[in-house]
Amino acid sequence: MHKKAKLTLLLQLFQSFLTTWALMKAARMEPGNILTLVFFLLVFFFYRHVSNRLDGRQLFWLRGELIENGALDISILHADRVTDHVALVTSVVFTLLYMLVDYPYYIELLTSRLYRFIILTVVFIGFVTLFYYLLKFLFSYTCNKMNLYKILLTDWQNTPYSYTGRFPRLSVCITALVNFYRNHTALCSFAICLLCWLPYYLYQYPGIMTPDSINQFAQVLGQAPYSNHHPWTHTMLFGLLYHMGYALTGNMVVAVSCYTLFQMCLLAGSIAYFLNTLRLRRIRPFVLLFITAFYALIPYHAVFSVTIWKDIPFAAAVLFFGCTILRLTYMEKVRLQEMAVFILSGIMICLFRSNGWYAFLFALPFLLYVYRRRAKIIYPALLSILCAALIVKYPVMNACNVEQPDFIESVCIPMQQITAVICNDRELTEEQLALIENVVDLTYIKDLYNPTFADNIKELVRAGNQDYLAAHKKDFLKLWIELGLRYPGDYLTAYVKQTYGYWYPDSFYLVAEAEGVSATKYGVSHTPLIGGPLVIKGKEIAIKMGGMVPIYGTLWSMGVACWIMLFSIGSVIIRREYHKLTCYLPSMALLFTVLIATPVATEFRYVYFMVFSLPFYLITAMLPDSTPASPKK
Repeated sequence: MHKKAKLTLLLQLFQSFLTTWALMKAARMEPGNILTLVFFLLVFFFYRHVSNRLDGRQLFWLRGELIENGALDISILHADRVTDHVALVTSVVFTLLYMLVDYPYYIELLTSRLYRFIILTVVFIGFVTLFYYLLKFLFSYTCNKMNLYKILLTDWQNTPYSYTGRFPRLSVCITALVNFYRNHTALCSFAICLLCWLPYYLYQYPGIMTPDSINQFAQVLGQAPYSNHHPWTHTMLFGLLYHMGYALTGNMVVAVSCYTLFQMCLLAGSIAYFLNTLRLRRIRPFVLLFITAFYALIPYHAVFSVTIWKDIPFAAAVLFFGCTILRLTYMEKVRLQEMAVFILSGIMICLFRSNGWYAFLFALPFLLYVYRRRAKIIYPALLSILCAALIVKYPVMNACNVEQPDFIESVCIPMQQITAVICNDRELTEEQLALIENVVDLTYIKDLYNPTFADNIKELVRAGNQDYLAAHKKDFLKLWIELGLRYPGDYLTAYVKQTYGYWYPDSFYLVAEAEGVSATKYGVSHTPLIGGPLVIKGKEIAIKMGGMVPIYGTLWSMGVACWIMLFSIGSVIIRREYHKLTCYLPSMALLFTVLIATPVATEFRYVYFMVFSLPFYLITAMLPDSTPASPKK
């Protein structure tokens, strides 16, 4: 064995040892557990396999070039360096996101600062190494263009599918069904989703209405003043469909169901638009069918499709918007259809969630730069979105006397951080303490403070003197900065506890458990059209499986969705397809706004747009820029 090979072997043994230590800590195992040996062997052989697979030629056909006779050209060597850098940076990010929440468990029994530092350093290096090897392994597939295109692409428009089996009639039926799906992908996917969601619609009829939904319904009926706490435009859309249904039927329950059915169609329509976008790029039917199954069969999509929340049409708008950007990326001539979807979905993003407006403003300069060469077409569309949102948000809402959310809603995280400093009994100056006491009574603040849920402190502020807070914003900004500089540890801990659900992959959250109509005096109640023990138990099992079955359960994790989006962006960078980054811009901007203003640490619907767009993130990273050439023989 050569000296270099021996050194590589020793390094991989050491890396495997550190990774095993990290996995042992993460799995809460004792050092004597025999599974630590299993971990060590699995990790070691995985590292060996990755090294052998990628040694010297990490990304075959990265840019369509075939490496012949073992020769490495400059572009491939450059690709290797880029891959190393992206994998290393991403692995460090993933490790930090994981350990920021999990690290207290690794050192909870240790009192020595030195031992704590050693353990945390070992675990950090072990996880970075694990993610680094894993990412390089995955990138070798997502960036291997020639092999990937063989799997994803087909010349299906010119080659009809034909199936020949033992039973001629069955073969004819299968052939007809497959060809119909190939030729009418969007329509079939739309129908499949609605058909799979139909049992939930019938069982939850006229739709799931939580207290938030009831508040909007009261505004629709004129029983409560208009408020933009829940987006007023969504309330108006709900009201429009409700009043149309009531005018036709005279039945309140049926009228509410009209909106629910519209929402289901909107959600299914965005999926159909997404799949039709992929069909235009010649993606194979089985890939499209697999994506359809993700939407049609994962239970939370069905439950959310019949839940009257602004987050559901908002998720559809984000997917519409992203798909239109993807189409514009490859279209030389922009069609009216794309521009109409672009404008309407952009307006929905701005008006159907408060953070959507700020995310659009954040993304706007980047969009203006990216589309500078198509300014005559895209700039008017962006201007239309901006003007429509501004007109509705200000003159229209003012004319309709719509109440805006109070100031405390927008500063949940700073409020929680200041509260954490107070509850940790940190030293405050008399001036700082007096400023706080002018707003809230500190008597019960320790009892009310919940580090993952801001509503308790929000209500404490509302019960105090919120007007003083609004009138002295600069003073409180100065207070927030001063305390942050003095107690950064408290601020970081408070921030992690307030946001971890959106980026930590192991946070369990029971998704889509709401059902029926919350108690209300407005004449609408849960009126199921199907029922019985079988239906109820089937629905319960479907929802609970996400918290029971491994691998499948990752589809229920907001943190995993965040990691997948970051992984997809890394693949785009390695493939040098930087123009695709625009497709991820809306989702990244929205996630950023959630992470700076969320009132709850683990609220799935706040980032449902991200989970709903998961297939879009992955497939966009792997799509070809152009029709690939046949590989050289």
